[in-house]
Amino acid sequence: MPYFVYRIAPGVSKIVKNLEALENFEKFKDAKNFTKEKRQQENTEESNTYKIIFAENSLDAEEKLQEQREESIVREWEK
Repeated sequence: MPYFVYRIAPGVSKIVKNLEALENFEKFKDAKNFTKEKRQQENTEESNTYKIIFAENSLDAEEKLQEQREESIVREWEK
């Protein structure tokens, strides 16, 4: 399964995300290096997020990125 790299632009709300597929890679190391380069090239004024996702295909990757996950509960001793 390949690694997909996406740029996530701020949307209208937290529920709606603007996803843009940038590239896909067979090796995680290649995807990681590509993502680091994109983050460094980004202007500080823009608030885009770059994510690497491991999925069977691009549709599966986009579904995983659109999922709403619950925030983890931070215990007192974990702070």
